[in-house]
Amino acid sequence: MTTPFLDLSVVLYHPDPELLARSLDSIGSAADRLEQGAGVRTRLWIIDNGAPEGSDSGANPFRPLLDRYAEAGRTAVTLIAGHGNVGYGAGHNLAIGRGEAPYHLILNYDILLEPDALLAGWRYMEAHPRTVLLTPKVFGPAGEQEFLCKRRPTVLDLGLRAFAPAGVKRLFAERLDRYEMRDVTRDAIVTGLEQVSGAFMLFRRDALARLGGFDDGYFLYFEDFDLSRRAMALGEIAYVPDVRMVHFGGKAARKGRAHIRMFARSALRFFNTHGWRLV
Repeated sequence: MTTPFLDLSVVLYHPDPELLARSLDSIGSAADRLEQGAGVRTRLWIIDNGAPEGSDSGANPFRPLLDRYAEAGRTAVTLIAGHGNVGYGAGHNLAIGRGEAPYHLILNYDILLEPDALLAGWRYMEAHPRTVLLTPKVFGPAGEQEFLCKRRPTVLDLGLRAFAPAGVKRLFAERLDRYEMRDVTRDAIVTGLEQVSGAFMLFRRDALARLGGFDDGYFLYFEDFDLSRRAMALGEIAYVPDVRMVHFGGKAARKGRAHIRMFARSALRFFNTHGWRLV
C-alpha cells in the first residue's frame, strides 16, 4: 500500500534566518505528529524568490538549514531557486504544479505551527469531502488571536484597515470587526467563508488544480483573497480552530512606499476582477 503524504510549500524572499529555522522546526514537529497519528508523510517545497536568477540551488545559503530538516528523518526537502523574484503566488505555483499529494498546504515562512496542526487539518479534510480549503485559528506573537478570515471588502474597509490612524479606526471599530469576522471566528468551526489568508491555506489538490493555483498577475497582496473567492465555486471554505499557528506577519502600510504601491496595484486588480464596492 502506498503511504499517503501531504505537500507543503513555503516561499522565501530574504527571510530572517532565525525565524525561518524556528518555522522549519515547528513544521517538522507537526509533520512528525501527522505521521505518528495518521501514517501520513510530508514533502516540503521551499521556493527561494530571493536567489539570483540562474543561480544554483545546490549553493543556496539556506541549503544547510534545509538539509538539517531532511536529516531529522522526514522526507527530503525540494528547493526551487534560480527563477528570480516572480511574486508570492507565482512562487507557490512552481511547487503546486509539481506536487501530487491529495492535499497541498500553502504556508508563509513567518509562522510557527502548533504540533497537532497538520494532523487536525488532515483529519478534518478527510472527514469533510465538501471542504476544498481550510484555514486555521491564528495567534500573534504575544498570544492574542489574529483574525485573518475576511468578509468581502469595500474600498473603505481596506483603506481604514491599512492606512487609517488609530483614532479613526476606533470610530469604525464595529465595522472593521465585522469585516474581520471577529463575531464568528472564535472557538467554533465556521463554514461558508469568502476570503482567507495565504499564510496558511490547506487545499484539496483536485480543487487547487482546477483553479490553476494563484493568479500570477498578483505580485504581492490579494492573491490569497482572489484564490479564496474562486475556490468558493468549488466547495466549502472552513475555519477550523483545532488547527492553530502563530503568525509574525506585518501590515503593508508599515513596510514603506514600495509595498503601498504593490498593495494598491493588487487591490485594483482584485476589485476589477471581483467587482467594486466603495462603502
